[in-house]
Amino acid sequence: MSKTSSPCGASAPSRKQRALQGSIEFAPAKVEVEATPDGGYLLRSPLPLEPYEANLGVMLRRWAKEAPQRIFLAERGGDGAWRTLSYGDAGRQAESIAQALIDRGMGPERPMMILSGNSIGHALLMLGGILAGVPVAPVSVAYSLVSLDLVKVKSIFAEVRPALIYAENGAMYARALKALDLSGVEVVIKDGEVEGMATTPLSALLATDVTPKVEEVFATVGPKTVAKILFSSGSTGLPKGIINTHEMLCSNQQMLAQVWPFITQTPPILVDWLPWNHTFGGNHNFNVVLKQGGSLYIDAGKPVPALVQQTVQNLAEISPTVYFNVPAGFAMLVPYLERDEQLRQNFFKDLQLIFYAAAALSQDIWQRLEAVSLLATGRKVPMTSSWGATETAPAVTSAHFPIDRAGVIGLPLPGVTLKMVPSGKRFELRVKGPNVTPGYLKQPDLTAAAFDEDGFYKIGDTGVFADPDDPCKGIVFNGRVAEDFKLNTGTWVHVGGLRVGLLTATAPVLQDALIAGQDREEVGVLAWPNIEACKEISADGTADRSLAELLQSDAVRDHLRKTLTAHNALQEGSSARIGRIMLMTEPPSIDANEITDKGYINQRASLEKRKELVARLFAENPDPEIVVL
Repeated sequence: MSKTSSPCGASAPSRKQRALQGSIEFAPAKVEVEATPDGGYLLRSPLPLEPYEANLGVMLRRWAKEAPQRIFLAERGGDGAWRTLSYGDAGRQAESIAQALIDRGMGPERPMMILSGNSIGHALLMLGGILAGVPVAPVSVAYSLVSLDLVKVKSIFAEVRPALIYAENGAMYARALKALDLSGVEVVIKDGEVEGMATTPLSALLATDVTPKVEEVFATVGPKTVAKILFSSGSTGLPKGIINTHEMLCSNQQMLAQVWPFITQTPPILVDWLPWNHTFGGNHNFNVVLKQGGSLYIDAGKPVPALVQQTVQNLAEISPTVYFNVPAGFAMLVPYLERDEQLRQNFFKDLQLIFYAAAALSQDIWQRLEAVSLLATGRKVPMTSSWGATETAPAVTSAHFPIDRAGVIGLPLPGVTLKMVPSGKRFELRVKGPNVTPGYLKQPDLTAAAFDEDGFYKIGDTGVFADPDDPCKGIVFNGRVAEDFKLNTGTWVHVGGLRVGLLTATAPVLQDALIAGQDREEVGVLAWPNIEACKEISADGTADRSLAELLQSDAVRDHLRKTLTAHNALQEGSSARIGRIMLMTEPPSIDANEITDKGYINQRASLEKRKELVARLFAENPDPEIVVL
């Protein structure tokens, strides 16, 4: 085996890089590359991982002591005003909750389950659990409030067997609570009641007097202690519990701090909606605030038409220093930034970095974000991305260097080894490091299957070098192994890259898409439209049209035909060309596992649910709703 340490990044950044980077500091783009006998590579950062905290509670206690008056968390109350919680108050209240949990005999084998979404109450329960060594299992709100059959929340309850369940509002979560066998389980609520059920008010836990027992128990909370159990349903079946230890979460924050030195210099301010039951919001974003002593304004908005206005209102009032979102969120926010100068100025006033993850961002949205940042600041606020999974706490790689296009996921973080296994013209990506899970809750067979013979976690994603001659340019995400399929010609269709190319080519008409065509002659697409963009394209008479009529308008169909014909002309093979497309009106379903909380579409599950539409899409004599190219 040969081993080289790439020299790029050692020199001063170019004028173009400085313009992209602005005034913030990144770690140099360096990577050690080791060739493997199978034609693959092992990639490592030359930066050694520096020491990190033994548990997340150390971070809380540090800031409660050093910056007790600083805002830690904020949420809007019923009157619309911001209600804040300082680090000092958060530390004291978390200690009381920890004592209450210890008094109830809770610990590593008696976890708690949280049904509610992001809130100060949720955070305090989580922090109390951290101090008391009690694993916390936050559950998707949709499983309790949107799901019709409640199968997933029942499954998670049966797997976790919690000693305590927290629900922010009793009446809101009554249906889900009554569907569970709560014998021996304490239900804690903040507001409201559950008719016919005995519950404990959160205020009772907060009123608990702290004894030396908290310090005694906290001393036993170490790197291998389970901090959280996060649930990811995967492409099929019921949710599986992913064990998250304190070592995973603390090491990952140290990795991030080393490649983002700027974030250690100014406490970050976040305005964030990403759900805490998911690793992006609950681990990456919440913990970066906790690690750096920053402030998190909880955004009750969401990238859906009915809630995006709440996000816009929050960003008009609070100026973030780093803004995290998923591509679907940026797609909904950009039009507001383009037309509202006051919002744009407030959003970019203190902004150091724009960050996307969880799915691929289209180049169209990337360029529009650059354009609005130029309007507001006269420069391009740097944009970047990362890559990882719930099993990796979550970050494995980071683009901690200026990039000028979407898709680059960066280089391995300090302490991580990335294995690149040849898979056709690309590489399957596997991971080893202190940020990797020890396994799945009560599923040893699944745990064993998740790791290869060398102990690398098989994440299921693929990538390629942005520049095969210069690995320091980073890796480009190339889709999930499980999503790819073959046409009947035997040609592989790489869904991830094709989907991004499709959304970019047709921008801004499509919101998201399913790529179909397994064992068929050509690729077909089932797409969700961007309704507002379709209205703009079909300006005349739109107000009087039904949604179905709008999507079948000549203007929309002509746009799709024109842009996809141009896209196809640039492709070398049939696997990258679109043969036909149909627009859908039915939104993705949580119960059918079509969509995650962060807005990522589960291709396999969604294609299975919509197999009748797939059959219509590929019919020999397609109906008028299909645009054939």
